[in-house]
Amino acid sequence: MVKIKVRNNESLEQALRRFNRDVLKEGILKELKERERYTKPSEWKRQKNKEKQRKIYFERMRG
Repeated sequence: MVKIKVRNNESLEQALRRFNRDVLKEGILKELKERERYTKPSEWKRQKNKEKQRKIYFERMRG
């Protein structure tokens, strides 16, 4: 769970930005979207394999 404390002389908008950044870092929204529907284990493995292949491809393209 993400918790932040509003600092002295910090506006609410700045605190909210900081909160949103922490939520993105921890991957909470990504996990929430993944849990919206059930995925079969075979489908989950296929998706993870695709992500690995994509990372390898971009690493090779980079140099």
